[in-house]
Amino acid sequence: MQGTNPLDQKKHDTALVLQGGGALGAYQAGAIGRLSQEGIFPRHVAGISIGAINAALFAGNPPARRAERLEAFWQKITSATAWPGMSSFGAGIALTMGAPGFFRPRLLPTMAVADASQASFYDTGPLRSTLENLVDFDLLNDGSVRFVIGAVDVATGNFVWFDNAEQRIRPEHVMASGALPPGFAPVEIEGRFYWDGGLVSNTPLERVVRTRLANRPLVVWQVDLFPAAGAVPRSIWQVEAREKDIRYSSRTRAVTDWMVHEHDLAVALHSHKDRLPEDFRLHPAIEPLLKAPPPAPLTLIHLIYRSNPRESGTKDFDFSHDVMMLHWSAGAMDVERTLSHPRLWGHDVDRPGTHVFDLANVTE
Repeated sequence: MQGTNPLDQKKHDTALVLQGGGALGAYQAGAIGRLSQEGIFPRHVAGISIGAINAALFAGNPPARRAERLEAFWQKITSATAWPGMSSFGAGIALTMGAPGFFRPRLLPTMAVADASQASFYDTGPLRSTLENLVDFDLLNDGSVRFVIGAVDVATGNFVWFDNAEQRIRPEHVMASGALPPGFAPVEIEGRFYWDGGLVSNTPLERVVRTRLANRPLVVWQVDLFPAAGAVPRSIWQVEAREKDIRYSSRTRAVTDWMVHEHDLAVALHSHKDRLPEDFRLHPAIEPLLKAPPPAPLTLIHLIYRSNPRESGTKDFDFSHDVMMLHWSAGAMDVERTLSHPRLWGHDVDRPGTHVFDLANVTE
């Protein structure tokens, strides 16, 4: 597979969309490394929560160092369980001891604190140091890669975007996108406090499509960490895992379906514009779609982590080293399966409309 690429990047722009999912983010890191090996280098990356951290490691390093820096991060934060016999206790170790270079338990978390940035069970101060060591924020902000991450304004409940095309990104922006309460405290930025973007939407797909770099074909690699489809649970441990899958994937599925519908509607309207009655063309819901340029073709390639039956509801905070390596390998393998699938090889990125692929587990 080395060097093969059925999608010629001279014909289109490429984007990388990274969902939130805690410890499952190692799956994204493995996928990114494999995409790089195959010569696929997205120019637009967006993430939520752990996806924001992986996105920063991607955009804040030159292509030749991205896989290395991603590996350094994931090796570091799972090093507490990097010895044999400890993997089964990974979630418990994270709960009681934290994750090196990521978060540590507060000694005496209290019911009320004077400073909102202390209102949590864990302190993410170590993450700031890790980001400063592994991410070149000058490079991230130079604009060679469009970088977008999402967070939630705690006071208003509104979703906000941090975008290097609109502001200078600092470590605190990345930390804010992953500040999931009550484990992690809100992060203060210019007098406002922000929590994890996954509280409102766990996928930044819409932002990527709406801010595409040019009106030319766009291929989006969307790396999701929670599958919408799954087996009916038959134990209380499976119930918790399945509940998380549904909760964190439902918004992703809804956004994807809505965007496909809107994109294809705009394509259809432009195709028949000359035959539309004037009062229809001037309708407030239709006129903006016709005034904008016809949307360029959109190809959405899903990579979705699918849990093994033994994983429980602790899978998103199991930072054991052995489990991290399994997730990493699964991400790399799903990229390889997707790129080798005949349906992708036969796809034309210039074909109008929206085209969605989920091929990693398709055999025909």
